[in-house]
Amino acid sequence: MDQPIKYRLIKKEKHTGARLGEITTPHGTFETPIFMPVGTQASVKTMAPEELKEMGASIILANTYHLWLRPGSKLVREAGGLHKFMNWDRGILTDSGGFQVFSLAKRRGITEEGVTFKSHLDGQKMFLSPEKAIHIENDLGPDIMMSLDECPPFYESYDYLKKSVARTTRWAQRGLKAHRNPQSQGIFGIVQGAGYKDLRQQSARDLVSLDFAGYSIGGLSVGESKAEMNQVLDFTTPLLPENKPRYLMGVGTADSLIDGVIRGIDMFDCVLPTRIARNGTCMTSQGRLVVKNAKYAHDFTPLDPNCDCYACRNYTRAYIRHLLQVDETFGIHLTSYHNLYYLVHLMSQVRQAIKDDNLLEFREHVFEQYGFNQKNSKNF
Repeated sequence: MDQPIKYRLIKKEKHTGARLGEITTPHGTFETPIFMPVGTQASVKTMAPEELKEMGASIILANTYHLWLRPGSKLVREAGGLHKFMNWDRGILTDSGGFQVFSLAKRRGITEEGVTFKSHLDGQKMFLSPEKAIHIENDLGPDIMMSLDECPPFYESYDYLKKSVARTTRWAQRGLKAHRNPQSQGIFGIVQGAGYKDLRQQSARDLVSLDFAGYSIGGLSVGESKAEMNQVLDFTTPLLPENKPRYLMGVGTADSLIDGVIRGIDMFDCVLPTRIARNGTCMTSQGRLVVKNAKYAHDFTPLDPNCDCYACRNYTRAYIRHLLQVDETFGIHLTSYHNLYYLVHLMSQVRQAIKDDNLLEFREHVFEQYGFNQKNSKNF
């Protein structure tokens, strides 16, 4: 059967594992590596779809768990699917809801059948199985769906993780069988195994044999160090097919994006740019800037003098600081726009660096701007 998600390898960077590629979905084709803005509730916080297009976003992520609870996947299906519901005609990826069940839900219980838990909204008892997750995503109608996996802590015991990895594989098989729209929606498998090389190898081997449309590396950016994450990517990414997209979930700092690309990752997502924007923290070409700080009260320069986004072309640090100080939502909109633009543009620069075979030099430049170092990268 012809896959609705296709990956084409365009070029490999000479000095690293980075690759320039192209992903084709039912709602458009885009180059990779790429950063996907997160639209948890079928909306990227404070942003209009037209603004996301304006900054060059080609695919966004929506959250299965939250949309299942509100407004409900059946309502979204009635509206014609997520693309019509939110007026977005480019790519959409939905997670499986598993991460939220394991991080937000109360009193969860895991069995072979699935996960029983209480909603974080009202305490209502709910059940999510691999089949249920896929059927919800079928209703939502994204281009790319994630299979349901268990999301154990990075430092869980080896014995537990071994059982968890095997269960995630069985759940992946069940999700594939439950898929109702294979002609219009692709499913990605999620490789688990925490920091254990043999478990990652087993997980990758099992999932690759199932021939998913793409593969995600899960269970990272959950409290482990940057060095530990890079180590897992070093031995996991080469296990994944060259002719399929590779997706690192939940990563959004400049250093981790570049280090992930160097290790062969094609797709990233994270709530970080909009989350920190709400506190006045901005990503800039000169490093981290907290525009709410008092020293910017009389600063009439842009957030980033080297940025040509809407916020930087039209507004000053002093004005944006004022808006945030008086709780005007336009201030959050401007910082959110800027941070998303920064990451979308950063990945455009990364793609150019791959074309020019100078990604390591570009990495060094970005790390100097932020004060990152190899062993202990500064977090936002």
